[in-house]
Amino acid sequence: MSNKVRILLVDDHTILRDGIAAILNSVAGMEVVGGCSSGEEAINVAMERKPDVILMDIMMGGMTGLEATRWIKEQDSSIKVLIISSEIKKELVSNGIKAGIDGYLPKDVDKATLVEAIHSVMQGKKYFNAAITNLVFEDFYQGESEGRKTVQKISKDLTSRENEILRLVASGKSNQETADILFISVKTVETHKANILGKLGLKNAVELTKYAIKNGIISLE
Repeated sequence: MSNKVRILLVDDHTILRDGIAAILNSVAGMEVVGGCSSGEEAINVAMERKPDVILMDIMMGGMTGLEATRWIKEQDSSIKVLIISSEIKKELVSNGIKAGIDGYLPKDVDKATLVEAIHSVMQGKKYFNAAITNLVFEDFYQGESEGRKTVQKISKDLTSRENEILRLVASGKSNQETADILFISVKTVETHKANILGKLGLKNAVELTKYAIKNGIISLE
């Protein structure tokens, strides 16, 4: 019995499906088991062939990829769905997450990232590239600070990711909550926290929170 990752491609552009199939079939441990040009067809083929991972476009004739994803996930939640779309919009990412997607990638993604994304979702992780993670985080933070018009400051001593984690931790989010919001592992959060404390010369989360308030990175409102 084959231990290869079985992949279904869903995109209404045949040449794009053929190109991705050629790439993935050349990767050890991966096998493309079919291709579809619509969401409706994807549902039927997914139920027949039971792929491990579906690479799903969003905008197709008829049912969208997100609608198809929701239906497929309701029928078999073990099937992983990675969205690959040229449309990178907040509402699509948000709706995709609500539909149960396991990841979201732009269509200009390179081979190494695509393979990494497939391996990640097979391990039960979520996979979103940096630009998409930033969109999701921006929506989250706008929700946290709804009604506030002030622009939040950042620490110039930290990277953009470290500033994101600083805000969340200082706002009282646990390591697990921070990891879930940013689609990274708890271990990665812990590593970033240690780096943040080291860079800022702080000892613990309490001092980190005081620093964030003092420097206007979070508000007490």
